Amino acid sequence: MNRQAQAVILLLLGGAVIRASVTDLYLRYVKEGLRPFLIAAGLLLVAAAIMTLWYELRPPAPRALAPADGPTVGPDRPDGHDGHGHAHHEPRVGWLLILPVLGLLLVAPPALGSYAAGQAGTALSSQQQSDYPPLPEGDPVQVSVLDYASRALFDRGTSIGDRRVQLTGFIATGADGQPILARMVLSCCAADGRPVKLGLTGDVPAGLPDDSWVEVTGRYSDRLGRDPVNDAEIPYLEVESWRQVPVPKRPYD
Repeated sequence: MNRQAQAVILLLLGGAVIRASVTDLYLRYVKEGLRPFLIAAGLLLVAAAIMTLWYELRPPAPRALAPADGPTVGPDRPDGHDGHGHAHHEPRVGWLLILPVLGLLLVAPPALGSYAAGQAGTALSSQQQSDYPPLPEGDPVQVSVLDYASRALFDRGTSIGDRRVQLTGFIATGADGQPILARMVLSCCAADGRPVKLGLTGDVPAGLPDDSWVEVTGRYSDRLGRDPVNDAEIPYLEVESWRQVPVPKRPYD
């Protein structure tokens, strides 16, 4: 693969990164706060590609005449030979580098869902301790799955009380075969995503396949379960009502 081909791949990769960054597609890969860094990286890739193409396509400088005492030997011969009649060929396997670029341009991967949640233990640990302020105004009050689970575990629902809460997450199958509510949390990117899991009692969403997104309304339950993956505690929510919703633009907490 010559430098011009390398520059084209850099240009496609930079364009793909910029395209993902200016849409909601990048949220499938990284946290929202990393958007400026992605845009900067994409622009740098595009700039490097343009400079490489300009350098390769500019008119060649006049070449000095070869010495009269013999032919030019080595990789610098203008005819691409090595001085012994053998032409140099770039390895074709380098073109495989374009496959991940095309994948990024053409395929929008789904967010991490029930399969990833089933393979990893819940991200919360009962050894953590924290103080939580009162819930904001509203009935029901909208909270994240992470916020509810943290309050339910770490202060045993004291900061929730008898308030009605509304959460959005996806359905996964629990260890007992019953539906649970889950949402992935990221430290940096999808590669380090871990699930936060909630058991459900009361009006449990039924008849929905895994990875269906739902909005549930309910109250704190003091019931606790155990995650079979890492044996961590899983809090429960007493569901009063629920409805199916589209996949949110920001699928991670």
